[in-house]
Amino acid sequence: MTSHTIRIGTARAPWGPVRVATSDRGLAGLAVLAPLEAFRADVARRTGGEIVPDAGPMLDRAIAAVEAFLDGRPAELGALPVDLVVRSSWDVAVLGEVRQIGWGQVSSYGRVATAIGRRGAARAVGGAVGRNPIGLAIPCHRVIAGDGSIGGYGGDWFGTREELLEIKRELLRLEGVRLP
Repeated sequence: MTSHTIRIGTARAPWGPVRVATSDRGLAGLAVLAPLEAFRADVARRTGGEIVPDAGPMLDRAIAAVEAFLDGRPAELGALPVDLVVRSSWDVAVLGEVRQIGWGQVSSYGRVATAIGRRGAARAVGGAVGRNPIGLAIPCHRVIAGDGSIGGYGGDWFGTREELLEIKRELLRLEGVRLP
């Protein structure tokens, strides 16, 4: 981790705040329902970046892209560069594959594992997806259980499991995905 400047802002969402963090390289953090101070502390710890109070062009672009995504226009968020800082090459591989799942599509934890050459590692994929620090841009809500059911979404990091699963359902409905 090299120290760099991080800017933090908030995008609006129907269910509450979406916290957004950017570096000059791209989107460095994104979390739904995150209290500002907890999000700020997590991003600073994870990236080693210095949090600065002023906005910047990348932050403005990221907030606009998140709000466009939530209005049904995914292109801006999909084109936004990410500055993914995670602890393992496993997480990089899993999250890189998840980022390839397109708008209105879903994949299972098992299919993601197979796609990265680790057939049978669905549970480990679930762990990496649960640690995703850049939700929406790395669309972990598009990863569902192998039986087509909703699966999980973010544990209890911010918000309750039930609140986060409802947000996952809302995001999938926005994309036109219907689950059993």
